[in-house]
Amino acid sequence: MNKPYSLLTVAILFFTVFTARAQSSGGGFAQLIKASPGDITKLVQNYVDPLFKGLGTGLNSGWNNTAKAKKLFHFDLRISASAAFIPATDKSFDVTKIGLSSHVTPKDPSNILAPTIGGAKAAGPTMYINDDQGNHINTFIMPQGQLPMLGQMPIIPAPNIQLQFGIIKNTDITVRATPTIDLSNGGGSVSMIGFGIKHDIIQDFATEDKIIPFDLAIAVNYNKITYSRPLNVPPNSGSQPVPGNPSADFSTQKFDATVSALDFQTIISKKLHSFTPFFSVGYQTVNSTANIRGNFPIESTAPGQSGYYVVVSNPVNINENSISGLRADAGFQLDLGFFKVYASYSVGQYQSVNGGIGFGF
Repeated sequence: MNKPYSLLTVAILFFTVFTARAQSSGGGFAQLIKASPGDITKLVQNYVDPLFKGLGTGLNSGWNNTAKAKKLFHFDLRISASAAFIPATDKSFDVTKIGLSSHVTPKDPSNILAPTIGGAKAAGPTMYINDDQGNHINTFIMPQGQLPMLGQMPIIPAPNIQLQFGIIKNTDITVRATPTIDLSNGGGSVSMIGFGIKHDIIQDFATEDKIIPFDLAIAVNYNKITYSRPLNVPPNSGSQPVPGNPSADFSTQKFDATVSALDFQTIISKKLHSFTPFFSVGYQTVNSTANIRGNFPIESTAPGQSGYYVVVSNPVNINENSISGLRADAGFQLDLGFFKVYASYSVGQYQSVNGGIGFGF
């Protein structure tokens, strides 16, 4: 289960680069934060956006592979994995079209396409950091793509473990839950919670004299991953706050992120002996946040201020609706008694595949 969480840590690439360089006088990212915190938020948001979309697509995958609900006290324990594919349109972005201020401009006006986290594994364009008078005071390089590849296609994997069980006639519920896990090597902590409910509405009309040969259900599913990691960016040894500015508390620095996904489905399926094909259509939303909180010391490069720092608070704040739109899934469930096999393919803002095994009755 560590894979989706380790992928969330990839989203910290921008942040960890900046925090490392913030401890070195004149570091490009440090000067960027000092000059315009809003610009680094826009750059980070566009860089990691495919990660949020892919994780949300994965969270909305694998909930149901049949419209038929579990009978009372029957259960199904499922282990599955999904892979969301990054489309070509989300592999790069134009740095001149994301609303950057005049504090950040491309060094080469002909080199303006930067890789996203799902883009090419080659460094992006070099960017100027400018002061209020338009003078170039530093540079930084946009980072390369970081996601694993399936052939030539960058993917975002997202494994899931879930328990599904019947509660009342033609209705079952599903639970996905992972208690808070402390990741090794200072990687922070992560937790996951999810729940879903499905009702086979067509079988409400079945009777002993009227057997309906297919199942038609409606389902609602919700899933959320929460990640938090403490940061430690103290002032350089011997550095002092800029004269006239008070010192600050740097002990509350942290990075936190959440990806929450909500999915509404209408599912139709037909059992053919041990094989059950299904098709579903619905609406999904994915909301994502990523923030760097706390006070950060940024070394000053102003004349006569060598060895001093200014304090920047809460430099990165991202809150976006990553996905909102229709989604369709098609796949099957193979019932081999106590053992089951599942597979599906989805089409939405991102395409994805899902497969897994289950145990239950």
